[in-house]
Amino acid sequence: MYIIPAIDILDKKVVRLREGDYAQVTNYDITLEEMIEKYQANGTDFIHIIDLNGAKGDFSNQEYLFSIIQKTKMKIQYGGGVRSIDKVKELMDAGIHRVIVGTQAITNPIFLDELSTSFIGQKNCVDHVVIAIDVLDEVIKYSGWMESSPVKLTDYVDRCLHLGFFRFLCTDINKDGKLGGAGIELYEKLLDHSPFIKLIASGGVSSMQDIENLSEINVESVVVGKAIYENRISVEEVQEWNLRAMETL
Repeated sequence: MYIIPAIDILDKKVVRLREGDYAQVTNYDITLEEMIEKYQANGTDFIHIIDLNGAKGDFSNQEYLFSIIQKTKMKIQYGGGVRSIDKVKELMDAGIHRVIVGTQAITNPIFLDELSTSFIGQKNCVDHVVIAIDVLDEVIKYSGWMESSPVKLTDYVDRCLHLGFFRFLCTDINKDGKLGGAGIELYEKLLDHSPFIKLIASGGVSSMQDIENLSEINVESVVVGKAIYENRISVEEVQEWNLRAMETL
């Protein structure tokens, strides 16, 4: 298991939201360029960037983000407002390593089918698509966590797998932004149901002990943001962990 540092961008600023609430935003006195440089200097080669403006359909950040992303050699896992096949292709063409799809995959019944048809079998491009599942008390949430899906969590996973998608970014909303520990029970349930999925955990990580706990249940990776910003986990600890993880591959 490896750690993917997270950077959320709102109005071109590095921020973190609590439970995805735009009214509960913490701003950090560091730029996206400085954050990327900090991680890169410490040997991190994978980073998670969310365009929070894009998540609301406002792509005013995109030119700014692309200008920075295209200068780095780091692999980027990117999400925020990806609601069309063309947008997925645009991001991949821009050099994004993994594109995260969420709301559109839930609200548009044919989106995942079309995405599967577009990417399955094409040089393993499906490996570069991540299905976001935001969960509150085992209910799938979407549209900025304001709407609830009637689809059962495990049924949704099964449908995605049937279409050829196997990597999932699961955020436990109850845990997100609170530094209260990761949602181990939720991830265990998903992995018990489908042990072969590539599961990326997100939400609540507050310490290296949380990282250890997630490693023990065999999630593929974990996204960590606020714990790094709040100095609960150091960039050096991230580097050391990831170097050890690479040695075991």
